[in-house]
Amino acid sequence: MTDPTGWMINNSFADFVLMPNLGITFMCMVGYAFFQAEKVFSTAPPGASVAYKYVSVIFTATGGGILVPIFINGLPVPLANDYIIIALGVAFAIHHYCPVLREVYKISPIFKTVIIVLFETFRCSVVFKLTTAAAAKIAPSIASFPLFGPIMCGAIGGCGGAFLPLNKGLDPIKGGLGSPMFTAMVGATALHLYLSTSLSDGCENAAAKARVHMAAYFIFVNISNAFGCKAPPASEEPAKKK
Repeated sequence: MTDPTGWMINNSFADFVLMPNLGITFMCMVGYAFFQAEKVFSTAPPGASVAYKYVSVIFTATGGGILVPIFINGLPVPLANDYIIIALGVAFAIHHYCPVLREVYKISPIFKTVIIVLFETFRCSVVFKLTTAAAAKIAPSIASFPLFGPIMCGAIGGCGGAFLPLNKGLDPIKGGLGSPMFTAMVGATALHLYLSTSLSDGCENAAAKARVHMAAYFIFVNISNAFGCKAPPASEEPAKKK
């Protein structure tokens, strides 16, 4: 019997966001690292040392991959995956030695869109892997599957860098959840509940299809935010009519 939803993963978009080979994976890693390094270099204190910036890039890019494995007794990503360290080194070198590319990123819609697609594709893989890893590692308590633990791990995996170094405390969410935090939480929740309940029963390649949808959601939201297509924060009071 033909899979009626097979088209979801039998297309060029899915072939890319599922990162089926090392070439695509490393390209997305570099794009992810470039995006994170841009934030570090744009907000670093004047006169900050090279070491400060480089360590900040590592924390910002791999914060979730450091915290979540510790929570589930695993090995932090920077220690387990040499490719991510190489990608971070490449991105750092680009920002440090060719700062003009950072300015091009800020003013070029095409370049910015490409980097966002690479960034969100890799971030989706991080949220997916950490959510499913936590679901397999955490023992269930009130249901037949662990309910909140994997969702928390996936959410932190998608935005954990915002909290490192840990002396930041809860300052990153003092003004509300940022877009990466909110999308990571929504993505992890939808993914975990879909794969862990009867919602995915009878669906072939359910995990791959869920990952494709999550990647599309991440990319759409980030591009919308980047080009100003977003609503004002919920806490913002509407302007009073004169």
